[in-house]
Amino acid sequence: MTVHHWKDQAKGFAACARVARSRVVILTNDFEVCAKFWLFDYFPELLRADRHIFPSLARFEDAFGVIESIAVPIPEDCRDGFLGAYWKRPRAYLDRMVRDSISTFSKVGNIDSRLAQLEQDILSGEWDRRYSSLQNLSALDLGYRIVIANKRAAL
Repeated sequence: MTVHHWKDQAKGFAACARVARSRVVILTNDFEVCAKFWLFDYFPELLRADRHIFPSLARFEDAFGVIESIAVPIPEDCRDGFLGAYWKRPRAYLDRMVRDSISTFSKVGNIDSRLAQLEQDILSGEWDRRYSSLQNLSALDLGYRIVIANKRAAL
C-alpha cells in the first residue's frame, strides 16, 4: 500500500519490473470499488484526497502488461490501521489516534462537523439503520487488490 505515496510512479514501476525475479506483486486499491465505502458518505474529502493518487488498474496494465488482480476482502475485526480496517466499527474513526494513523486523514482540513455527524448517527442508531446490510458480513470488499504481473509481461 505504498504506490500512492511514490513521487514518481512510472520510475517506481520500472524499478519493480527491473528488480523482480519472476513477478511484481503490489497491494493497492481499486477506487472504482472503494468509492462505494460508507466512510465517504461522511467524509467525501477523503475520497477526493486519495482517488487521484492511487493508480487505476489500467495504469498497472500500462506499466506491466498483463496483470492479475485479486480482491482482498477486509475482515470485520481487522487490526491494521489503514483506511478501510474499521468498516464495521465506525466508532473507531472517532478516535483521534486511529485517524492519525491513517495517512488520508492528514490530507484533509477540519472535519469536526463531519465527526460530530458520524458520532450522532452512531448514538442515535441511524448508522446501524443506514448500513444494516453490513451487519451479517464477516468481510467486505473495499477495493483492496493484490496486483500480480509476471516478469515476462513486465519486460
